[in-house]
Amino acid sequence: MSHTSPSSAITRAFVLAAGLGKRMRPITATMPKPLVEVGGRALVDHALDRLAEAGIAEVVVNVHYLADLMEAHLERRKGPPRIVISDERDRLLETGGGARKALPLLGGAPFLILNSDSFWLEGPRPNLGRLVAAWDPAAMDMLLLVASTATSLGYDGLGDFHMDKDGRLVRRAEREVSPFVYAGVAVVQPSFFADTPDGSFSLNLLFDRAAAQGRLHGLRLDGQWLHVGTPEALQAAEERVRTSATQP
Repeated sequence: MSHTSPSSAITRAFVLAAGLGKRMRPITATMPKPLVEVGGRALVDHALDRLAEAGIAEVVVNVHYLADLMEAHLERRKGPPRIVISDERDRLLETGGGARKALPLLGGAPFLILNSDSFWLEGPRPNLGRLVAAWDPAAMDMLLLVASTATSLGYDGLGDFHMDKDGRLVRRAEREVSPFVYAGVAVVQPSFFADTPDGSFSLNLLFDRAAAQGRLHGLRLDGQWLHVGTPEALQAAEERVRTSATQP
C-alpha cells in the first residue's frame, strides 16, 4: 500500500451538503442539516475542520436546500484555504450525481468525498490521514471509511459490508447482518465516474461497480462513529461528545 503524506497524495475533497434532511425534522424545517450543531459546532464545520487538519487545500461543497444559508455560512469559514460551491439549486442530484456535477471543479486526481454529517470521535490517529495513506489506486477503485456497527452510536441498521483480511468489501446479502457500516467518507478517482447516468444517482452505484471487480476496499474507523440521523440521535451524540470531553 502507498503511504504518501496527505498533502502530496490527495489535495481536494467534495462535501455533500445539498440534502433535505427530512429525518431531522422539525430541526431542518428552517435550517439545512449541515448547519445543525453537535458539541457547539455545525456538522459541516466538523467535516471541514478535519479536512483542513488533513492538509486538504481545496474543498467543493454542493448546495441545494436552503442554499443561501449554506453559502453565507461557508463564506465565514477561515479554512481550508479554498472552498468552492457546486450549485444544485435547480435540481437535487443525490450523492453520485452531485459528485459527478462537481468533477470539473475537482480536477483529474483522486479526491475525498464526505457526507457533511459524517461525524466521529477520533482514535489515536486522525482517520482522514489514515484513509489517504491507505489509498492504493493500483488495487482499488474506491476506498471507504467503514465503522463497526457494534460500537457505533445512533445506528440501528443491519450494516452495509463484510470485509476480508485484505480490506476488500462485499455487500451483505438481503436480511443478513454485517459488521461494517459506511461512515460517509470515500476516496475515488474521477475517471471512475465514466459511464454513470446523467442527472440523479447514488454513490451506491459506484460502490457496487467497484465491489463487482473486487476493487472496493475499506478502512476501519479508529474511534467511534456517531450516526446523526434524527433529533434523538443528535441528542445522543451531544451527550457522547460531552462525556468524551470530560474523560481524561
